[in-house]
Amino acid sequence: MVRKLKFKLFYSLLIIISMFFLSFVLFAGVKNDELSEQKDSVLLPVLMYHSILKDGNMQNDYTVSPKLLENDLKYLKENGYTSVVVDDLINYVFYGKNLPEKCVMLTFDDGYYNNYYYAYPLLKKYGFKGVLSPIASESEKYTESGEISVTYGIVGKNELGEMYKSGVFEIQNHSYSMHSLAPRKGINIKPNENEEEYVNEITEDINKAQDYIESVTGKRAECFVYPFGAKSEITEQTVRKLGFVCTLTCTEKPNFITRDEECLFELGRYRRDNGESISQLLKRIEKYKVK
Repeated sequence: MVRKLKFKLFYSLLIIISMFFLSFVLFAGVKNDELSEQKDSVLLPVLMYHSILKDGNMQNDYTVSPKLLENDLKYLKENGYTSVVVDDLINYVFYGKNLPEKCVMLTFDDGYYNNYYYAYPLLKKYGFKGVLSPIASESEKYTESGEISVTYGIVGKNELGEMYKSGVFEIQNHSYSMHSLAPRKGINIKPNENEEEYVNEITEDINKAQDYIESVTGKRAECFVYPFGAKSEITEQTVRKLGFVCTLTCTEKPNFITRDEECLFELGRYRRDNGESISQLLKRIEKYKVK
């Protein structure tokens, strides 16, 4: 009788241990699957800057002070962020390279001379990289005139070349001369515009900007940065046909970079202004991170 009782207790204990071991294996398998998925999905905050000026009277939604930019860079550095550029994303998606776990992209639209004067030395100082997207026709114009203005000028070809060769800035396409609100908004289609004429017109403009960028960097841009974020379905199709593998919008949304090439299109960006601190902004974005 005692023997039977001992056997039953031993058998029950064996079943409990087996069930515990099986549960552990299954749980570990789920966790490993989750981790492998997370390894291939990186949250990428993309910050959008424009003009950088000291004069407080000139600061607005699209103009911030050098101090604000420096505070941003300090915060990012102290909190373990690494900056990436489009080339890093392409290497991750297409060539199996890795991305930092805490990465951020710093983009500078329009190519203001003050980006060269203020942002360029600050990025060098803190060890960050940025994506500069100049209005190519304006850069060409300021190159020819030789005019320099920190307040309103656009960076010329020599400065663009210096910034690119330093490795601090990558140069991407922001159109040749389609950066106005009228007669069309950016490169978007105009009301009642013929589709064929529209495609021909933006293709000519974008390719002209590509030629200009190639004359500076030795290669054609791989990312198109939408002026004002304005586009249509036809625009996106045209940009893809022109060989771009990445597009940047002005829509505020988080980005998850995966091994799927589609993830590089219509990347969202968060405009930097004086409305909130960098820590507040990143907290807004980080809430989307997979736990």
